[in-house]
Amino acid sequence: MRINRALRLGIGVTALAVAAATTAGCGGSSNKSALDHAKDGKLTIGIKFDQPGLGLRNKDGSYSGFDVEIAKLVAGKLGVKPEGITFKESPSPQRETLIENGQVDYIVATYSISDSRKQKVDFAGPYYVAGQSLLVRKDNTSINGPEDLKGKKVCSVKGSTPAQNIEKNFPDTQLQAPDTYSLCLEGLKAGSYDAITTDDIILAGYAAQSAGSYKVVGKPFTTENYGIGLKKGDKEFRNKVNDAIEAIIADGSWKKAFDDTVGVSGYQAPTPPKVDRY
Repeated sequence: MRINRALRLGIGVTALAVAAATTAGCGGSSNKSALDHAKDGKLTIGIKFDQPGLGLRNKDGSYSGFDVEIAKLVAGKLGVKPEGITFKESPSPQRETLIENGQVDYIVATYSISDSRKQKVDFAGPYYVAGQSLLVRKDNTSINGPEDLKGKKVCSVKGSTPAQNIEKNFPDTQLQAPDTYSLCLEGLKAGSYDAITTDDIILAGYAAQSAGSYKVVGKPFTTENYGIGLKKGDKEFRNKVNDAIEAIIADGSWKKAFDDTVGVSGYQAPTPPKVDRY
C-alpha cells in the first residue's frame, strides 16, 4: 500500500511538473509581439469572410478582396510571404476582442477608426476613406437617401459604425443588427428589410456580385476612415505598418489592388488617403 501511495504521489508530482513546464512554454509563446511573429515569417490577420470585393472566403477556401490584398501587401512589407499568413474571420462585434486577446496580429476588415475604438486598440492608416450609403432592391423607388428611412426596416451589422450612426441620427428607423452583412443581404433579398446600410464600397461589392438585383442609392452621408487595427500601445509595430501603407501607395500596388478587386464592379479608385501618425 505504501509503495502504491508513493508511486501515485510520484506520478502526481511529475504530472504537475509537466503541466507547469507546458504552461511556461505557452506563456513564452503568447508573449511574442506581432513584430516578433513577423520576424518569424508568420502572421495571423483578421479579415471579413462575407464581403464581396473586400474580404471574402471563396468556395475553394481561398480569400479575395481589397482588404485581403492590403493585408497581404502590408505583410509583404513586413517580410512575411503569403504562405506565412493565416487569415481569421473577424466579425465586427468581435474585432477589439480578437486584438486584445492576441488572437490576431492585426485586422484589415473595413474597420473604421473612431475615438471609442482607440480606447481599446490602436490603428495604422487610414488606408481607405469610405462613406455610409444605402443598398436597396433594384425595383425599390421609395428610398433614395437617408431622408427616406423613417419607418423603414434597415439592416446593418451589430457593433458597426453605420449601425451606431443610424441608431443615433435616424431614431425613427427600424434598425435590425445581426452579426454579419450576409444575413442582412439574405433579409433584403427575402423582403424582410427595406435597405442595408454600410459603407459605399461594401455595398458596391454586393451590387456587383448580384448584378441586376440591387442598387446603391443616394450620396454617402458620413466619412469613414478605414484603419488597420492592432494591439494598443505597440507603437513600434504601428509605425512599421504605417510605413508599409505609405510604401504600397507610393509604389502603385495599392491602386492595382483596388482595380483588381472593387474596381471590377466599375467603382473608380479614389485618391489614396494620407496616413495619420497620431
